[in-house]
Amino acid sequence: MEQLKTRVTDLLHIQYPIIQGGLAYLAYSELAAAVSNAGGLGQITAMSLENPEMLKEEIKKTKELTDKPFGVNFAIGQHGRPFEHMVEAAIEESVSVVSVTGGNPAPFFKMLEGVDVKKLVLVAAKRQAQKAEELGADAVMVVGQEGGGHIGKDDIGTFVLIPRVVDSVQIPVIASGGIADGRGLMAALALGAEGIEMGTRFIATKECVHASEEYKQAIIKGEETDTVVIKQTLNAPGRVIVNDWAKKILDIEQAGGGYEEMKEYISGEANKKYIHEGLVDQGYGWAGQAIGLIHKVVSVEELIQSLISEAAGIRKKWGVK
Repeated sequence: MEQLKTRVTDLLHIQYPIIQGGLAYLAYSELAAAVSNAGGLGQITAMSLENPEMLKEEIKKTKELTDKPFGVNFAIGQHGRPFEHMVEAAIEESVSVVSVTGGNPAPFFKMLEGVDVKKLVLVAAKRQAQKAEELGADAVMVVGQEGGGHIGKDDIGTFVLIPRVVDSVQIPVIASGGIADGRGLMAALALGAEGIEMGTRFIATKECVHASEEYKQAIIKGEETDTVVIKQTLNAPGRVIVNDWAKKILDIEQAGGGYEEMKEYISGEANKKYIHEGLVDQGYGWAGQAIGLIHKVVSVEELIQSLISEAAGIRKKWGVK
């Protein structure tokens, strides 16, 4: 579909304006390469890896699986963990795209001065998008409150947030939050975005090999009402699948408990017990409201082709050539 060529496809040298989210503890070479091979932009999650050597190895594995562009995502706000050595590893491996989430991108961008790499920033507010543009971002990924994982503090939905940001910056805008099919892709383009980022939808794929079957089943069986937002009292809201573990976190928050009371429940280890081991009563799993639109586990190739086919059908219905 030539009609889906946008500034995002030109910027990232990809066939379709579809980007896979960073997906902590899940987005590794198998998934990233599959997305890139299918015409989108796959990403590796850097800060879920223990050290720069592991990141370099994951980048090399991805290059063995695809000759297409892919990105490396840096969740720099993750418990204040240093990220500089991980960025240096990505630079040494000559990655073509990096994205940053969860923190101030200024020091991150400082390290990339003079480096030939495209820089994406995930934001959840108009002012954040404007700041990212000012700092030198090549594009912003804008997540509405429907999204899974960490979302904005302002509770602004994708349908309002995307055009607000589009009207406020000159760089390309990539829509995220509540998007899982071709209808979401076309809606994002209609709102002025020039691409989409999907996280939750890519978990329910065959190539997301690190996600447990229990996690995938919770996503495909869940309704749009089966998620809750945790950590609001910590000023770090994030959307998860509702279960007894998530309810316990909410109970602690409602009772006025702080980080110390919550840390065991919101830890990365608790997250991994759910998403890797399928221990749904011993942890939590990130997911957006788009679980209500996800009904089966498919290959990445099938997923992207279904999005493009559905988008083409909508264009035809609209009478757009």
